[in-house]
Amino acid sequence: MSRENGQNITVYLTEEQINKRVAEIGAEITEKFKGESVYLICILKGSIFFTTELAKRIDLPLEMDFMTVSSYGAQTVSSGVINVKQDLSGSIEGKNVIVVEDIIDSGNTLSRLLQLFKSRNPKTLTLCTLLDKPDRRVVKDVVVDYTGFVVPDKFIVGYGLDWDQKYRNLPYIGFVEE
Repeated sequence: MSRENGQNITVYLTEEQINKRVAEIGAEITEKFKGESVYLICILKGSIFFTTELAKRIDLPLEMDFMTVSSYGAQTVSSGVINVKQDLSGSIEGKNVIVVEDIIDSGNTLSRLLQLFKSRNPKTLTLCTLLDKPDRRVVKDVVVDYTGFVVPDKFIVGYGLDWDQKYRNLPYIGFVEE
């Protein structure tokens, strides 16, 4: 257990475990899209760490773009309607798009976001997440093509994931202990 800013955090995945798995996913993507290029879409803010590390491990020509979305507003429960706060800067039409997420739980927001991307006519649309919480999945049509780790239904911080904008910079992934 680590103590970060007065909070007890139990290390769940070490920096070494994360690096190893990110390298494996990068190799899988490189093999799948051999001879082509890919367009990584980083869903901000949480997936920035994962996206940049993954990009370094994909041995293909690639572009990166960023999107910020919300489905919560001032609520604590998703409204089911996505609010695009920052859209992509370029077109994804005809491209091999890989949506990169930090964590997928209910799937509500991501399901709607994938529908939006499909309407923009990419050549392929692939979903990659560092962490998957299938026990919280509500939307069953969200198919994850690349998963770093399946995690239990606990509150997780580190490696981009935050608690009230804190702990994103931890080099590991941990559970916040009450």
